Amino acid sequence: MLYASFSFYPRRKQPHEQATIAWDVSGYYWYLPSVFIYKDLKHQQFKDSVLKKYAPTPDFQEAFLDSSSGNYVMKYSSGMAVMFLPYFTAAHFAAKAMGYPADGFSAPYQFAIQVGGLIMSLIGLWYFRRFLKKYYSDTVVALALFILVFGTNYLNYGAIDTGMSHTWLFTLYVFLLLSTRAYYEKPNAKYAAITGFLMGLLTLTRPTEAISCLIPLLWGMESFSAQAIRERLAFFKKNLKFILVTAVCAAAVVSVQMMYWKYASGHWIVYSYQDQGFSWLHPHLYDYPLSFRSGWFTFTPMMMFAFVGLIPFVKYGRNRIMILSFFLLNFYVVSSWDIWWFGGRAMVQSYPILILPIATLLEVMLRKKVWLIILGPIFILFLYINIWFTYIEHAGNAYDPYMNNPYYWSVIGRFTIPEEKKKLLDRYDKIYTGTLNNKKLLYENDFENDTENHCSLPPIAGNRSLCLDKAHPYSKSYSFAYTPQTPGWVRAEATFYRPMEAWEPWHMAQFILKFYNSTAEVKKQMISVDRFMHHGNKQDLWIDTEMPTQPFNSISISFYNGDEDKIVEVDNLKVWRFED
Repeated sequence: MLYASFSFYPRRKQPHEQATIAWDVSGYYWYLPSVFIYKDLKHQQFKDSVLKKYAPTPDFQEAFLDSSSGNYVMKYSSGMAVMFLPYFTAAHFAAKAMGYPADGFSAPYQFAIQVGGLIMSLIGLWYFRRFLKKYYSDTVVALALFILVFGTNYLNYGAIDTGMSHTWLFTLYVFLLLSTRAYYEKPNAKYAAITGFLMGLLTLTRPTEAISCLIPLLWGMESFSAQAIRERLAFFKKNLKFILVTAVCAAAVVSVQMMYWKYASGHWIVYSYQDQGFSWLHPHLYDYPLSFRSGWFTFTPMMMFAFVGLIPFVKYGRNRIMILSFFLLNFYVVSSWDIWWFGGRAMVQSYPILILPIATLLEVMLRKKVWLIILGPIFILFLYINIWFTYIEHAGNAYDPYMNNPYYWSVIGRFTIPEEKKKLLDRYDKIYTGTLNNKKLLYENDFENDTENHCSLPPIAGNRSLCLDKAHPYSKSYSFAYTPQTPGWVRAEATFYRPMEAWEPWHMAQFILKFYNSTAEVKKQMISVDRFMHHGNKQDLWIDTEMPTQPFNSISISFYNGDEDKIVEVDNLKVWRFED
């Protein structure tokens, strides 16, 4: 983890949106410079200067403008800011002493948050071992921790994306398990207060972590029998004063957010995620774990063993009711989030619970060698896939946040990927890798005589070119008659220039090839140009496709610019026929 954090991909050294304090992390963190440096929690008059200098997000996404009060309200709740505070304070003093800008975002702050997250992650592992040792042998515990770090996305969020909330929450859950166990062994005000404080901080960090209350409520229950329920109610009645201590401590911590909302907006409760919400009646139970875009199991397949492990866990495990209830409710809540494609990261904090069925499965495998022989190679394969995905997400060229089935299976496990493979992200039917035999030019256009949409910028190759911008996002169709005599392939190629590429598929420029039979479209093939553009360089791109088996008598080429704020320039269009 130290290697991954400081050598492989040190976030603190990355620029702008790749820095430690960027995207969601900047939203968690924004409270601190607002309060302690700029003293502007409501109006955010400093935001534009920070965005211009450090660009943690493309625009101001850390807060929204509340229409009723006219003030800005933070999108994310303040739990992470509370936990960041010691590291922020140290960085603030260090920045002044070392000559860095004491503005909340310079190098010392980036370093402090990255290191703080790494420390929290390692503490979580240390104390998770303590917890596991109470139920499993040292061998099983060692294997479980090895699988957690090397086989799951804990490695990424514990060592690289350390500013994200997930491993911080993981550690809080570990502490909650330990404090709850200690409370049930010896009920007293100390453990009751610690348990309440931890539940409050979990909820203050991510409101959905309110489900953490299931841990102390159901601890030790092995069934939902009438006798078990009566015994639990009797325990609550006997220790009512301690339960009140827990509730008061949890409420006191959560009230921090309510007081902020009241201060910023005038309302005690604010739904700060605006148009992002939950589909409680239609959870994404398939897409969330299995989507090729960002499915939890698709990119962290090791966690499928958490579900497999439920089988022996129900028979041999401890705290079955609590574990099963939390396991299923948490999966339902996460799957109900409408932005389900945020991936498996939202499950990381629940790994102190989810690893327990895996540990039980490991225990069975060590006891019954046949299962070790059957499942052992699968564990090793899943370890490899996690290391592969961690690598390509940060250092390789294979990862794309909009992966699909064909692309995923063409790149999985490979560390060097031909860029041509990215065409599969656009449902490209087949990538041609052979020699272009009997090549014949069917059409060409350098746009010199095209009177429409000429670029006002310097052209690509010293001649006039086609320009698509806000006023003209669509090109006309460049069509020509062609009826093939024999089957073959068509290649359409052109030179593209884009000062800055777009990242979302719906903003990307498109290069489109169509076959027509009279006015009826027979076949369409396209690629998203921006996937292949690199920081303002011009790029020669092409589409290869087999001629359709249905009759056609013309071919059409067109272009589209999906991002009205960025121009795309096109030149040197050529269409070839060739044979395999």
